[in-house]
Amino acid sequence: MRRWFLALGCLLLLSPATVHGTQAASTAPSFELPGRGGPVSLDALRGHLVYVDFWASWCGPCQLSFPWMRDLYDRYAKQGLVVVAIDLDKDRSAADAFLGRHPSPFLVAFDPGGKTAQAFDVSAMPSSYLIGPDGTILRSLSGFDADKSHEVESLISKELGR
Repeated sequence: MRRWFLALGCLLLLSPATVHGTQAASTAPSFELPGRGGPVSLDALRGHLVYVDFWASWCGPCQLSFPWMRDLYDRYAKQGLVVVAIDLDKDRSAADAFLGRHPSPFLVAFDPGGKTAQAFDVSAMPSSYLIGPDGTILRSLSGFDADKSHEVESLISKELGR
């Protein structure tokens, strides 16, 4: 599975990120994963706007997305946005080293078996999902392109203003 993700990560370096709207409203799969400060559960976050990001230490674009997510968290957390970064590394020490280089004040969870990524049908690294307070996936993002991040930020601002 790591080779599959590595191949996709390399492809993403060559292709821009895309923002996808959902055709029909779909509910985000539930998960409960170990986190840095204890279990992280999507069900426990109902009522909040949640940005879920799947990443791994070996993913080049993930190194670019982490500063952006930190900035996103800094600007919108007080308004109700919750950021959850789900690591897919099999080796926790690789994730810890990455997090040492990329400080993150938001929630970080660990899914070394990749079951949550499979449930979300992750097809690229990083992949992100904006989930509404009712658990509905509002948008999905494959890859990371700083030039397109404003599209997600605009939607977050709109949803938090409701």
